[in-house]
Amino acid sequence: MTLKLSVLLLLAVATVTVWAQRRRLPSKASEEWNYRDGSERVNMRGVANLTQVLDDWRFDILTQMRDLLQNQHQSLLPDYARIQPLSEALDDLYKEFNALKAHLGDLTEKFTAIEAFIDEVKASRAAGAAPAPGPGPAPSPGPAPAPRQTGRRVMKRKPKTSAN
Repeated sequence: MTLKLSVLLLLAVATVTVWAQRRRLPSKASEEWNYRDGSERVNMRGVANLTQVLDDWRFDILTQMRDLLQNQHQSLLPDYARIQPLSEALDDLYKEFNALKAHLGDLTEKFTAIEAFIDEVKASRAAGAAPAPGPGPAPSPGPAPAPRQTGRRVMKRKPKTSAN
């Protein structure tokens, strides 16, 4: 009899538990937070004060970071001279930059002579005289080059092939 009573009691407890869980299952609408609940009881003065406090903290933090970066940057940034490979890479980059700058100066000096020659040729052509002989072979007398056509350009497209 005790066995039947304990089984019956266990069955009753399981039934009540399942029934309670089914009853407590939330619906989809109640899962979402309703932000309007209690909105009429919110103290707007407190919200404004909290917003002001957070804004003041943000301003103070940003001001302190800016001052540290401007005045004591070595306390925030690592000492790059202690990082040997990075220091060597920066030195190499600096040397390459200076070499390129010097090479650009040399090229500029060389092009000044060429620019002067081109200016002389343009001036002589504008005056109607024959162009000054320049370095290199003399141009062979032959047919005059065809004038460059200005106007519409025609583009030829490949015919589309249909795959049936």
